Amino acid sequence: LLKVGHEPLPPTVGRNVLGRKVLYLPGFFTYARHIVEVDGKKGLFRGLTPRLVSSTLSTITRGSVKKAFPLEDMEHVSNKDDVKTSLRKVVKETSHEMMMQCASRVVSHPLHVISMRCMVQFVGREVKYSGVFSAIGRIMKEEGILGFFVGLVPHILGDVIFLWCCNLLAHFINTYAVDDNFSQASVIRSYTKFVMGIAVSMLTYPFLLVGDLMAVNNCGLQAGLPPYAPAFTSWIHCWRYLREQGQLFRGSSLLFRRAPASCFPID
Repeated sequence: LLKVGHEPLPPTVGRNVLGRKVLYLPGFFTYARHIVEVDGKKGLFRGLTPRLVSSTLSTITRGSVKKAFPLEDMEHVSNKDDVKTSLRKVVKETSHEMMMQCASRVVSHPLHVISMRCMVQFVGREVKYSGVFSAIGRIMKEEGILGFFVGLVPHILGDVIFLWCCNLLAHFINTYAVDDNFSQASVIRSYTKFVMGIAVSMLTYPFLLVGDLMAVNNCGLQAGLPPYAPAFTSWIHCWRYLREQGQLFRGSSLLFRRAPASCFPID
């Protein structure tokens, strides 16, 4: 709901660390309370069923691809016991991981589209997508097979960029920045990829946002139509629109959400 720009509650005036007045939009817990007041507790679980099915399909697909194309069958390029793994091996491993991720994304994306549309029905109080099977039939009838894959390209691009940046950055940091003479070197290396994952995920968030917006755009729901968003002709059009509006990271924060003062002037 935050991603599509649905802001049913007004911002509140607060102060930043410098003591200046700033406007804050409602955080996660305030927003959740509003949903419960409007929809009841079940409103917090809109789209849960297709989301679970999507996650299940993703896990099964990754396992199947990994079994069909095991990494062990690839060329052995370095000793697995080496702390500083060769760049060539990192490339091999990342390529294998990318193949699994792309396959799982393609298989699970149709259910992700349904899940997104079930959730954003809250905006217009619609009941167009009430179940997985009925949603499948409706999308097939109104949009055809391509309707299940709207927003897929930016999602895949985000996944690919995330994997390569995260793995390569972790490799170079572990190889050239962490000294073997340091007593906690092995501990630091074990957390490098995790920290890089957090940092890179922030940079690739716009791909996730654009993919999710395209999943609901112009599908007949209020959240995918003006005034929430134009009828985008492509995901690039959506990206450019968000960039011009300064909204490429909309919805990335759940707790401390600054509101643009130009939209909500402070008295």
